[in-house]
Amino acid sequence: MDLTTLSVLPAVLATCLAGVHAFAGRASRLGEVPRSQWLSVAGGAAVAYVFVHLLPEVGEAARTVVETLAVPVTLLERHVYVVALVGFVTFYGLERYAAVASGRKGAGGRRIDAGSERTRFWIHVGSFAVYNALIGYLLVHREAPGALGLVLYATAMGLHMLVNDYGLRGHYGDAYHRVGRWLLAGSVLVGTAVGYLTVVHEAAIALALSFLAGGVVLNVIKEELPAERESRFGAFAAGAGSYAALLLVV
Repeated sequence: MDLTTLSVLPAVLATCLAGVHAFAGRASRLGEVPRSQWLSVAGGAAVAYVFVHLLPEVGEAARTVVETLAVPVTLLERHVYVVALVGFVTFYGLERYAAVASGRKGAGGRRIDAGSERTRFWIHVGSFAVYNALIGYLLVHREAPGALGLVLYATAMGLHMLVNDYGLRGHYGDAYHRVGRWLLAGSVLVGTAVGYLTVVHEAAIALALSFLAGGVVLNVIKEELPAERESRFGAFAAGAGSYAALLLVV
């Protein structure tokens, strides 16, 4: 693939990822209970990508950065995995905030005033907008080069966005459909545009990949584990196994 095509590919893939949020709501059966097996397949594939491809890529990025930074390799490798933990904890905190603020912990039917509901919406959806912008940015700047690697990354992130879309749609309903989905779709495009316009140090890319890895794992797990989801373990395992096999073959 020539350089011109490769340089345009991130923009094409970013448009496809934006389309996930823009049009996912039309597949209404995905949000049913018991949970659609396709959402579980998508979650499994996204997690497989993190463990089989993204975390090894993070480790490789950490090792290459040592060539330009005067720090021990073991120290930098620890730092990138700590950042992955930070990503995990950050999105766990946001999920707990959304759950408690919405009164889902048996608060005696108390009502949430409109101002609190709007604040919860903007904090929660806004954090996912930043998250999506990071995904879009990494379409342009990634440690692993090549069109195939880029397509595999975009496919995994697209499946992950599908899972996130239905989680947020369940939280916020019409508000998400009217405003949130467009914010998340646009943030992917903004992140990719910023990627074309800026170049950052390899260390920053390693840390960004680490944070993303932690966020992906938490966001998939929190959608799959709650009992009320009635998730499909078989479908989740099939998605994880199939995508892991694909990543190991290519």
